[in-house]
Amino acid sequence: MNAHLTYNRIGRQIWLSLFGRWMFTLLVPWFVPTISYLLIGEPYLDNLYNFAGGTLMIFLMTILAFVPHDWAARYIALKYPSLDSTIKRSALTALAFGLLTFVYITSYMIFIMKFKPFDAMLDGQTMINVYLFELVAVILLTGLYEINYSLNKWKSLQMNKEAIKRAGMQGQLQSLKSQVNPHFLFNSLNTLSALIADEPKRAEQFVDEMARVYRYLLQTNQHELTSLSAEIRFIRSYNHLLRTRYDTGFDLLIDVSDADLEKTIPPLTLQLLLENAVKHNSTLESNPLRVTIRSVGNDLLEISNNRIVKSTPVKSTGLGLPNIMAKYELLSDRLPVIDNDEHHFRVILPLITLKTVSV
Repeated sequence: MNAHLTYNRIGRQIWLSLFGRWMFTLLVPWFVPTISYLLIGEPYLDNLYNFAGGTLMIFLMTILAFVPHDWAARYIALKYPSLDSTIKRSALTALAFGLLTFVYITSYMIFIMKFKPFDAMLDGQTMINVYLFELVAVILLTGLYEINYSLNKWKSLQMNKEAIKRAGMQGQLQSLKSQVNPHFLFNSLNTLSALIADEPKRAEQFVDEMARVYRYLLQTNQHELTSLSAEIRFIRSYNHLLRTRYDTGFDLLIDVSDADLEKTIPPLTLQLLLENAVKHNSTLESNPLRVTIRSVGNDLLEISNNRIVKSTPVKSTGLGLPNIMAKYELLSDRLPVIDNDEHHFRVILPLITLKTVSV
């Protein structure tokens, strides 16, 4: 049973390798008859039997040779997937195709010269012509593979950019909804009103920090990634609003290494996690909600908070964490890890390293 499944799987891989690639369909109509004539010679055109039989034989030989060519090309593409690696990928693909073609075509010519199927007239001089023809075919096949790969990669990148943009706009909208809802504005204005009467200096600072928060929320969807340093600056402003609102009922500790500050994360990631903590936990002066943002090495950032479950659970939209996961799926090969137990809630965020990032 397992052997049967294995054979079926191999068969599907061969089928996809051959007929799932437009290059094969493009090459076969002219390649097979031409190489058939070169390998068999004049007898190839003498009668229908030689023509049909010779074409079928070379067609099967071409299939046998094409499969490892396709596997080699896909392996090289997996090792060097970036569009910036086009030259290296093309050179390695051409080298692999050249070596495979030399092995296969030499084996085929030895077979034909020894057994002379269909009265073949292959000789040493014709072998040189076959090698030259195969060299041209290798160059053409390499070019077709690279064009096909680059076009598909470009389309994939464009689709990813659109998906990231949609995810970013969804996250921004959710954040704005959370901050601009009447409850938030009511509490903020109450806090501001009390500060204006009693502490005008703090009221002025509160307005400044509130303006920074909203400006960041409105501008952040312009970039797929932002530096951790920019996100931390925003979080400090956001924390000022929370501290003013909840006083000693909320406490934020930031312990991020200087090296990690230069790395990047999707915008609003930390804000969504802080919002999630405040939303689902009580903020009591006697038992404050403590959120910690700290570097834990290996390009990872931990955001954790103690759990102080509210007596009346808040209905969740379920958009915050899935939004973060969706962005990471598009931007990184490492995904956030969520650890939720009775006493603590933790999220481990991978930090993304880029050559240049706009913040």
